[in-house]
Amino acid sequence: MFCVFSITTGEFVVAGILPRVAADLELTVGSAGLLVTAYAIGMIIGGPILTALTAAADRKKLMQVLLLVAVVGNGVSALAPGFSLLLAARVLTALVTSTFFAHAIVVAVNSRPSDQAASTVARLVFGMNLAMIIGAPIGTVIGGQWGWRATFVAIGIACLIGLALVSWLIETPRKETRTSAVAELWVLRRRPVLLALSITAVGNIGALMVFSYLAPLLTGLAGHPLGRLPALLFAYGVGATIGNLIGGALYDRNPRLCQPLLLGLLAGCLIATWFVASMPWPTVVAVVVIGALAFSIIPGMQARVMHSAAGAPTLSMAVNASGYQVAAACAGGLGGLITDSAAGPRPIYLVAAGLTVCGLLLTLTGPRTTQQSAPEKVTNQ
Repeated sequence: MFCVFSITTGEFVVAGILPRVAADLELTVGSAGLLVTAYAIGMIIGGPILTALTAAADRKKLMQVLLLVAVVGNGVSALAPGFSLLLAARVLTALVTSTFFAHAIVVAVNSRPSDQAASTVARLVFGMNLAMIIGAPIGTVIGGQWGWRATFVAIGIACLIGLALVSWLIETPRKETRTSAVAELWVLRRRPVLLALSITAVGNIGALMVFSYLAPLLTGLAGHPLGRLPALLFAYGVGATIGNLIGGALYDRNPRLCQPLLLGLLAGCLIATWFVASMPWPTVVAVVVIGALAFSIIPGMQARVMHSAAGAPTLSMAVNASGYQVAAACAGGLGGLITDSAAGPRPIYLVAAGLTVCGLLLTLTGPRTTQQSAPEKVTNQ
């Protein structure tokens, strides 16, 4: 969880230091924003490729190497004399983020009973929650006090501490049946696996669209002053943290009922928020509830992918992370079109609800599809 917190802080903190990076490197903020795009591309494309190539590697040693690369990547980011090298360093750390998270989930889940997979995943995702509500603000403060390069130094130190913790506390995994990259890719062709990955990609677009455009929704539409926005984002993060932990526990209790129920509640909450979108204080409550429900669905989605792709757990987790990034990219583009339209940002809530319902419908096809498509045996190749 600490390692996930350290690595993903490097993803979230860029938004807070972007103007300082742009000013120091004599770029426009829009040009500096390519750092965010490059990171996303690194996770979407490079993460699964690197994970496939390391499918048969010793997990503990690989996690140590990945954390060491994260330390180097953040160090290069801090020392980069120009934008090109900084951009390359961001892509490198993006590759590490996806692959490390995939292997960390497998190691953590294998250390717990099989009926506690979702709650175990939730604890790792909690590290990402902490990065959002604590890591990014702290990194932004460090950048404001000592410059944006100091922010990357601090993240590198955190990753170095994580490396020491993995070396000290993580036991070498028991001997397990491992598959080649070709075998793991074959597993990803199964219909239940593709369905689980589709649920992640489609089911998250709506919530990510609302999160991406919280600023215009809360300030321009609901009438909140700009000075209140950090507190509202913090409230969203608190809701997300609570929802993540509760969602993991609920999924472990009843996986078939939990995910459709939470997606349905999220869609209903988004519709209800559309009705009160111009009222300041009801939207404060809505922000917390949307954050909670948006993150409550993630542990179950992760667990579903892992269970359906039993022969390719690491690669499936990396591809699932890519699916989440694809959802984020779609959410940003579609939300931008809506915001720039004559109707303004308010329809985002209804469109987000509709997309969430699409994820719900995909989820409801799951039990029937899973029963019809029994997992194939994966052999070492």
